[in-house]
Amino acid sequence: MGYGVSDFFGGVAARKVTALRVVIYSYPMSIVLVLLLLPFVDGVADVASMGWGLAAGVASGVAVWWFYAALASGPMAVVSPLTAVLVAGIPVLVGLIAGERPGPLAFVGIVFALVAVLLVSRESPDAVTEEITGGRELRFTKMVALLTVGSGLAFGLMFVFMHETAASAGLWPLLAQRVAATGVVWVTALTRGEFKRLRGEPLRLAFYISVLDVIGNAALLYAFHGSMLALVSVIGSLYPAATVLLAMVLLGERVGRQQQAGMVLALVAVGLIAAA
Repeated sequence: MGYGVSDFFGGVAARKVTALRVVIYSYPMSIVLVLLLLPFVDGVADVASMGWGLAAGVASGVAVWWFYAALASGPMAVVSPLTAVLVAGIPVLVGLIAGERPGPLAFVGIVFALVAVLLVSRESPDAVTEEITGGRELRFTKMVALLTVGSGLAFGLMFVFMHETAASAGLWPLLAQRVAATGVVWVTALTRGEFKRLRGEPLRLAFYISVLDVIGNAALLYAFHGSMLALVSVIGSLYPAATVLLAMVLLGERVGRQQQAGMVLALVAVGLIAAA
């Protein structure tokens, strides 16, 4: 839920400034928030967990970089769902290879969740897209395909790396993750000339995003410590359903039948996995 609401605020902010300009503020804000939480949460940092946290941060930073690069040159209706399926599928595959064996009910829930992610993430080109791209045709070229697949793999690996952290480390791996991710997006912004000041509403939205980002990542971290990688990651990857629901209710955006079906299927998937 935290990821989904965070993405909603990110989408609202991205209508005023580029998404990269938002995350170069929201990411360091999240570092400060984690530092404020550390004294109140039990945990002792260990080398292995901090290393996995840093790896997760690099993966998430690279994933964001490549995802935005793919969206800038390729069709959103292809890039978004393909990335979402990879984000959900990679950790499930890694978990199964590592020996995880969800029960029959949970396995059905995983399959439903993968389909739900695909449906909910589907978007169609509209007048806004045409305006942003200047009317040029967006094609799924070889470079866009590589960026899309690379982004999905990196996002998926972030889940895998966070799962490897020790429960005894508390929120310390999350601090390492946010620091590494901030470093990657700052380098990206500097190289692309996007390191610019935010003011007004976009800055306030960046703060909201940072709070929700910390909530989402912290919840995911603790969930990984208490359950299977395959189950937690596939539920976590359903966050686009919350984004779509908020856009529909608060912004009055029209939601297609496929997205509606995906949202219903997401609820069924969560119910099946929870009941397993």
